Amino acid sequence: MSSVNRSPNERAGTRRALIEAAARLIATEGVGALTLRRVADEVGTSTMAIYTHFGGMPELRRAVRREGFAKLAARGARVGASDDPVADVAMLGLEYYDHAISDPHLYRVMYMEQPLDDDDAETGWDTFSTLAAAMRRCIDAGRFAPADAEDLAREFWALGHGVITLQLAQLLSAEQARGCLLGAVTKLFRSYGDDPQATADSLARVAQRAEARLEPDAA
Repeated sequence: MSSVNRSPNERAGTRRALIEAAARLIATEGVGALTLRRVADEVGTSTMAIYTHFGGMPELRRAVRREGFAKLAARGARVGASDDPVADVAMLGLEYYDHAISDPHLYRVMYMEQPLDDDDAETGWDTFSTLAAAMRRCIDAGRFAPADAEDLAREFWALGHGVITLQLAQLLSAEQARGCLLGAVTKLFRSYGDDPQATADSLARVAQRAEARLEPDAA
């Protein structure tokens, strides 16, 4: 059946499958494995489908990174801004961790592969801006000492990325990685000037929010 005769859901499904196949090939075999025929064969479609949905291989590669960052941005948006900005920062970190562990192929393409060009490298920086804005609210609320919010965001990001990379490489178990993150984030927030009890209370709220998110009736 031609793409013209397929339903919107079928076309969207093929597009999503092509992105997932490309991400998997890049993450597991490297960019060199990404050919029109290989991706099409992985999905069980024709190479024409790649041209139909993306216009060619370079745009498919761009679409993989855009897909990953769009998913991460959606996770950040659902965190929102509460009256506890430190909990919000930690919750953004938890969403980042969950995004990486639940979709490791996309994560590897997003953060462990060189972008195609300068335009491709600009993809996803809105997610960093969300984190930096949350850090700024921590400073403005007096929880963190005066500092450059983007510097704090980069440190927090680097911490999370490092632990996630070790877990994905199977050098840390999931339990070890989560324990490492909790301990390191606690120390980091205190080093930023937060009161130890306030930090503990904020992280307890994050645990409650994460648990509520898993409940069947949670929004």
